[in-house]
Amino acid sequence: MKAMFYDAFGQMPVIAEVPDPTPGEDGVVIEVGASGVCRSDWHGWMGHDPDIRLPHVPGHELAGRVVAAGRNVRRFKPGDRVTVPFVSGCGRCAECRSGNQQVCPDQFQPGFTHWGSFARFVVIDFAETNLVILPDSVDDATAASLGCRFATSFRAVVDQARLRPGEWIAVHGCGGVGLSAIMIAAALGARPVAIDLSDEKLAFARACGALATVNAAAAPSVIEAVREITGGGAHVSVDALGHPSTCFNSIANLRRRGRHVQIGLMLGEQATPRIPMAQVIGQELEIYGSHGMQAWRYDAILSMIEAGRIAPQKLIGRRIGLEEGIRALTTMDRSDAIGMSVITSFG
Repeated sequence: MKAMFYDAFGQMPVIAEVPDPTPGEDGVVIEVGASGVCRSDWHGWMGHDPDIRLPHVPGHELAGRVVAAGRNVRRFKPGDRVTVPFVSGCGRCAECRSGNQQVCPDQFQPGFTHWGSFARFVVIDFAETNLVILPDSVDDATAASLGCRFATSFRAVVDQARLRPGEWIAVHGCGGVGLSAIMIAAALGARPVAIDLSDEKLAFARACGALATVNAAAAPSVIEAVREITGGGAHVSVDALGHPSTCFNSIANLRRRGRHVQIGLMLGEQATPRIPMAQVIGQELEIYGSHGMQAWRYDAILSMIEAGRIAPQKLIGRRIGLEEGIRALTTMDRSDAIGMSVITSFG
């Protein structure tokens, strides 16, 4: 099969012929119909993820059709259209048994712990625990766009932050994660404020439901701008980028007893950002991480899509081929593209 392949971190990937995969007894092989290109893939390519072993095929946001299943797989069969959370649980440990597969200590991550979906076929282990059947109304590209950014944002906003109607939520960074968070927050009846360096991205954020915007390059203080807009600070704030400055601002712009959720990865030299801990203590702020979403929670997203309450397909900027995916991956850290890129052609 054709796959995007690299054997050294930070060096240009190539399109190569690699062996077709076969499923283990608890896994399936999926023929990939679509695979999103995410900043997490860029972090992996740069060598920021210790789970990756070279040589490697990246890609973790995927949807497609089951073409082979292991002997222990009963709930899924060839022909089923499926997607999968980028963090998949083993199904056997205490966390998985409690329903928290997203923090499974033996988790399976396509594109990180194993070869991923920038390829014609991908193996998914622990299929019974992790696969999600797709309704006919949700196409592969839309389903792939859920796998990391949208699902992670959904869990961050709905489950971790417990966002309520009428509350102000500040979203720092208007890439795929941030725009997803804004769309979800607006659908819940909350009041999103979008923060970014790009006026073009901020305009798109308004189209996704942001009630106000802050250009971080122009504002003398992002923190004060958010406090002024929200009348004292956001109830919830999200760092959707993953940078020391956005992390700090997201915590510092909260009102008393506000909730911060860190979605953007903080890896490499940025792994230990500065935090305004005196404010956290004195104002009883809450700080949460958000790491993917469990397969069993996908019903909530899919039902909102089918009801027309959210439209994640609007966040897809480009549908590209596997070869074009190389540039999309390697320029992720400096791209000003609006919306996400999804690979829909695999050659």
